[in-house]
Amino acid sequence: MRITAQRHFWLNTLLVVWLAGLVLGGRALWVYSVTPGKADLTPAQWPEQAPIVRKPGQATLVLLAHPHCPCTRASLAELAKLVEHNEADTWILFLRPEGAQPGWEKTSLWETAAAIPGVHVLADTDGTAAHVFGAETSGHVLLYDPAGRLQFSGGITAARGHEGPSAGGASVLAALHGAAIPQHQAQIFGCPLQCQETTQ
Repeated sequence: MRITAQRHFWLNTLLVVWLAGLVLGGRALWVYSVTPGKADLTPAQWPEQAPIVRKPGQATLVLLAHPHCPCTRASLAELAKLVEHNEADTWILFLRPEGAQPGWEKTSLWETAAAIPGVHVLADTDGTAAHVFGAETSGHVLLYDPAGRLQFSGGITAARGHEGPSAGGASVLAALHGAAIPQHQAQIFGCPLQCQETTQ
């Protein structure tokens, strides 16, 4: 009887510890998924230093991405939905950090981006474009109107790696269709663009 009681005690203890681990791990994952990334000041007017030639009279949509950030796959999926029925000149710029070999940026995310109809995909050598646009987090989207004025700056997902409706996505969609924009900024969920760990 004593052995059985001790066994039950340890089994119950292990069960409690296991459940506590699940709860704490789940909470940590949730906090991570809803913690936004950083963003610097975005130019209110299209920057002349940008490595993209803007087409006058046409809206320009830009997404800055880290090619090794798994969270960015959701941003690409949402971008594909946004550009499906609009005429914005759309660009996806993948970071190629200083010192990285040509082709470092051409991951499966690059292939996914290149498969989106009508989208231009470009390597952001040394993070020049990210610096010019004030982007510090992968998944940062910018929309400039036909006159080159900033209409939106931020993310288009509701959390890291989460596809589905978001405030940012709704704002971009409204702007592309000439409707009132709910908000001109939104939090960005993704990996840091200058994350050194992924450049090795």
